[in-house]
Amino acid sequence: MIVRVGLHLLLCITCIGIIVSAQDDRGVELPSLCEVCKFFVTELKERLEETGKSKEVLSTGHGLERKKTQAYKTSELRLIEATTDPHICDKILKYNVHKERKGSNRFAKGRSETMDTLHGLVNKGVKVELGIPYELWDEPSVEITDMQRKCNNMAERYEDDIEDWYYNYQDKDLMKYLCVDRVLRKDDTACLYEKPHIKGENNDDEENDEDDKDNKKSERKKSKKELKGDTGDNQRMGKTSFKESPA
Repeated sequence: MIVRVGLHLLLCITCIGIIVSAQDDRGVELPSLCEVCKFFVTELKERLEETGKSKEVLSTGHGLERKKTQAYKTSELRLIEATTDPHICDKILKYNVHKERKGSNRFAKGRSETMDTLHGLVNKGVKVELGIPYELWDEPSVEITDMQRKCNNMAERYEDDIEDWYYNYQDKDLMKYLCVDRVLRKDDTACLYEKPHIKGENNDDEENDEDDKDNKKSERKKSKKELKGDTGDNQRMGKTSFKESPA
């Protein structure tokens, strides 16, 4: 059995009569500057957090020179290791594009749902043709390589700002210090505040559900008020009728 997939991803599984369409109607959507800064800082913060709890003390000086000590947490060695050993932007290559998600959440580590489906078909013995060798399926996409390139440029351009933060302002949030205050325009920071995607959850649906709940509560309250109003009117009408009946 052969499954052929063109530019518009189409899976035809004829033996079981199921057609799965995974058409990409958005095409290539390169990362914005906001998204590049977001993931650059995310990776740098994670790298620094890995070593931030170390209480190691470094000694400098040679021979008869008086040795100086410095905490590893604020040492130049830690910053160098975090940014260049290996280069911080190489971590970007571990990301993939999840086109079933919106905004910056489309960039995440791990396979997308579409690629998981395709690999699953191959594991079941289905022959899938994407126009590229199977060995290249999990290679970085155009969007990811573009993000890595922009990340490298950002790391070089804002090297002094990163060092200034590291040596003097580690108590401040790096995302705000670098992305909000130095890299991005004031009207181009929205991606920094997007709610992270949680696998198995649909944030949009959850928000809609909450809205529905609020609307239903409002409707119930309104119905109760209307019911009370009707009851009160009926009671008043009953009293009036009772008084008029003797006449």
